[in-house]
Amino acid sequence: MKVAVSSSGTHLDSQIDPRFGRCAYFVIVNTDDMSFEAFDNEGIALGGGAGIQSSQFVASKGAGAIITGNIGPNAVQALSAAGVEIFIGQSGSVREAVERYRRGDIKPEGSPNVTDHYGMGGGVSGMGRMSGMGRSMGRGMGRGMGKGMGRCMASGMGAFGPIPTDSSKTASLSREEELKQLKDQANDLFRQMQALQARIKDLEKK
Repeated sequence: MKVAVSSSGTHLDSQIDPRFGRCAYFVIVNTDDMSFEAFDNEGIALGGGAGIQSSQFVASKGAGAIITGNIGPNAVQALSAAGVEIFIGQSGSVREAVERYRRGDIKPEGSPNVTDHYGMGGGVSGMGRMSGMGRSMGRGMGRGMGKGMGRCMASGMGAFGPIPTDSSKTASLSREEELKQLKDQANDLFRQMQALQARIKDLEKK
């Protein structure tokens, strides 16, 4: 069976992106042998309808379930209509989440845990504006990894913004779970910044 996971990166050891509709990537994992494919989420820059578009994409890839952190009502409706099971409130790596799914340690949910348009930015001053800059910088760098790093950095900052102020999300997480999620995102941002700085130095040498 194929399971889709909202991810901040393109590998099994990438951290789960807590946003569904505006996650950076979708990693589609075959639970039989843990083989996987990673796809850019084209809905990340949409002003509206990101949850519905992401739902349609996940269903088109043949996924029977989606594992994510948070999901809104429009996405729940679209996924339910497509027969895709929804597993929310997950954190850690893609691999860890899929292993929990395989063991039956997580249960599907039929209700959203955030409002529509969650993950569009805000919460931390400046983070939302910086997310757009991250995408532009990524495209400008080009040459393969530049675009990926820019989008990943952008998604991380966008995800980081709403967490402290979104009461509907924090209500669904314990203090320890929220703290772990924040630390995971901070580590992702640190690694992305290191990669960007290394690329900048490389370009400056040329």
